[in-house]
Amino acid sequence: MTTINKIIYFYIDGFKNMRVGKTLWKIIFVKLLVIFLVLNYFIHDKSLKSEYKSYDEKVNFVYENLKRK
Repeated sequence: MTTINKIIYFYIDGFKNMRVGKTLWKIIFVKLLVIFLVLNYFIHDKSLKSEYKSYDEKVNFVYENLKRK
C-alpha cells in the first residue's frame, strides 16, 4: 500500500467510527451555510452591478472605496 492510500484509509476509518463528531460536523456545516447565505445578503453591494454599467466605472468605484479606508 502506498502512503497516500494509508492516509486516505486512516481518515475514512476515523470518520466511520465517529459518533459525536458526526453531529459536530453537521452543526459546523449548518452554521457555515447560515453565515454564507445570510451574511452574503447583507455584505455584497448590489449597487456595483446595478449602478455601474461599464468596467471602467466599476474599477473607479472600487478604487475610490479602497482609498478611503
